[in-house]
Amino acid sequence: MITPYDDTYFMKKALQEAEAAFEQGEIPVGAVIVVRDRIIARTHNLTELLNDVTAHAEMQAITSASNFLGGKYLNNCTLYVTLEPCQMCAGALYWSQLSRLVYAASDEQRGFKRMGTKLHPKTKVVSGVLADEAAELLKRFFIEKRNLN
Repeated sequence: MITPYDDTYFMKKALQEAEAAFEQGEIPVGAVIVVRDRIIARTHNLTELLNDVTAHAEMQAITSASNFLGGKYLNNCTLYVTLEPCQMCAGALYWSQLSRLVYAASDEQRGFKRMGTKLHPKTKVVSGVLADEAAELLKRFFIEKRNLN
């Protein structure tokens, strides 16, 4: 059976969340968590709204998915996020035992790979899915932010 639900499909959903963050003045990072081709969490950065440095899209998604599943582990779940997770988020993903991480754009300065942070040994990682689109949205956000100041 051919399914339209592939990594590109779900990353487009995460990009929609990133666009919502952009519109709200948040750094445009969006995330969705999927289990068996079903989105169980969808969110974006909320650090400005909540005045909370830990309110990254990934952290919000972990909390939402855990509440949906009724447990703290995200076994058999895939996180789609538009930017490579930072070390804080990677640490939370480690403890959640996420099965799969798919991210769009790399974060060469603050990403978990650059910082040497480890994910859970069973977590499979895919990078670069719709990376250009995600990077362009981030670039546009920071250009507009600089022009406003």
